[in-house]
Amino acid sequence: MSNSSSITQFLLLPFTDTRELQLLHFWLFLGIYLAALLGNSLIITTIACDQHLHTPMYFFLLNLSLLDLGYISTTLPKSMANSLWNTRAISFLGCAAQLFLFVFLLAAEYSMLTIMSYDRYVAICKPLHYGTLLGSRACVHMAAAAWATGFLTALLHTANTFSLPLCKGNAVGQFFCEIPQILKLSCSNSYLRELGLVVVSACLAFMCFIFIVLSYVQIFRTVLRIPSEQGRHKAFSTCLPHLAVVCLFIITGSFAYLKPPSMSSSSLDLMVSVMYSVVPPAVNPLIYSMRNQELQDSVWKLITGLFQ
Repeated sequence: MSNSSSITQFLLLPFTDTRELQLLHFWLFLGIYLAALLGNSLIITTIACDQHLHTPMYFFLLNLSLLDLGYISTTLPKSMANSLWNTRAISFLGCAAQLFLFVFLLAAEYSMLTIMSYDRYVAICKPLHYGTLLGSRACVHMAAAAWATGFLTALLHTANTFSLPLCKGNAVGQFFCEIPQILKLSCSNSYLRELGLVVVSACLAFMCFIFIVLSYVQIFRTVLRIPSEQGRHKAFSTCLPHLAVVCLFIITGSFAYLKPPSMSSSSLDLMVSVMYSVVPPAVNPLIYSMRNQELQDSVWKLITGLFQ
């Protein structure tokens, strides 16, 4: 038995103990990571360089891509390194930093997706007020609020989680450090304090979810009243990618944390954690570029310009 003061490192859950499969895991995750880096970097660079994309929708998309880059970089590199070097160890400070960054980017991304639903609501339901409600200063303030929300949420949860006495070993039942797995190592009833924080965060997340749902109810009601098919198609082309990203983010995250205990197993938990921590940042650029001709044209123009 040990307490948190004597723990110098944690042991992460490996995907496999077979050396050949560890190397396969490394190369697979490396491919996913490079694809996520390329896709999100292309979106960030394109939006930053193309004056035509300096609008609120693309400003928020740029912020989302920045969050995705940080989000996937928090978990994958360490997991790949462990598979490559056949180790499970992560230092105490490294685990705390990983948990902080993960919660920070997760909360900030969810806040950003909520803001983006408001952006689409104003653009489609109140187009005459779009410039007033979403001016440049308002957009900067909303984006800053999303980042600040993530930072404060992560600070509270990380400080609270690692202030608990840990006496149930140092084996984390996940391939990265996350709050539920650290709480399982606690031997004190004070973990209820952190559990209370989790419940408060979950309630705030549910309020954001209700806001997103109500926004899209109004959006679809407005779009279906547009007389021209071309107008409906244009409206849907800007809304459906965001809705798809929101659904992917919420469904995978909800299943990871709300699935019944009877469904819990180490292999299933690993697969589910990959679904909500790795897949969204990797596929978000693809989702946003598939139906957005304006973004596709700008990306192609940027790529062709680099090779001329």
